[in-house]
Amino acid sequence: MTPQHIGLFLDRDGTINQEVDFLSKPEEVILIPKAADAIREANELGLKVCIVSNQSGIARGLLTTDDLERVNARLTELLANEGARIDGIYYCPHHPDVGPPLYRKECTCRKPKTGMIIQAAREHSIDLHSSYVIGDRCIDVQAGHNAGCGTVLVLTGYGRMEKDECLQTMKVGHIADDLYQGWVHIKTRVSSKHVGSQREV
Repeated sequence: MTPQHIGLFLDRDGTINQEVDFLSKPEEVILIPKAADAIREANELGLKVCIVSNQSGIARGLLTTDDLERVNARLTELLANEGARIDGIYYCPHHPDVGPPLYRKECTCRKPKTGMIIQAAREHSIDLHSSYVIGDRCIDVQAGHNAGCGTVLVLTGYGRMEKDECLQTMKVGHIADDLYQGWVHIKTRVSSKHVGSQREV
C-alpha cells in the first residue's frame, strides 16, 4: 500500500524533554518549553509523530525496560496535558560492546541506523521522503539522511556541543534553537493533504 502520511520522527532526550543522562525516573521528565506546542500543531496538520530513541542504558544495566515504560508513560501524560499526542514510541535497548548477550549486539535499530524509523514508517504508513527527523545529536541527523528524510538539528540537549561536528562531517538540513523552532521551519514545507509536498532542506 502506498504510504499516506508525512512523519515527524523525534529524538526524545534533549529534544522533547530536558537531557538527563540515562533518564530512568518519571519524576525526572521535564518538557522543553514549547515542545508540546510543536507536537500538537503537527498532530493538527495530520502528521504522524513518532519518537525514535537510543536507550543503551538498558544494555548498561542503568535502567530496566519497566523503568523506560514508566518514563515514556510520564512523557506522554505531560504531552497529553498540553493537547499533544505521540503516535508511536520506538527505542533501541542495545549496545555493540557492553551488556548481557540479549542486549550486546550490532543491531539494525541503534541510530544512526534506521531500524526504528523504518519500523515506524511501516506501522504508520509514512512516506519517508516527505518526512523529517529532528534531534540534538549528529546520530539523529545521520539517521535521517540514511532513511531519506529531511533533517533538523536542535540546539537543546547536546545540540550546541555537537553542532560543529555535525556541520563538519555531514549535511545538516536545518539548525533550530529548539523543537518548536524546528517545527516552524518544517510546517511551511508540509501539507496535511499531500504526501508529496516539497521538502526544501
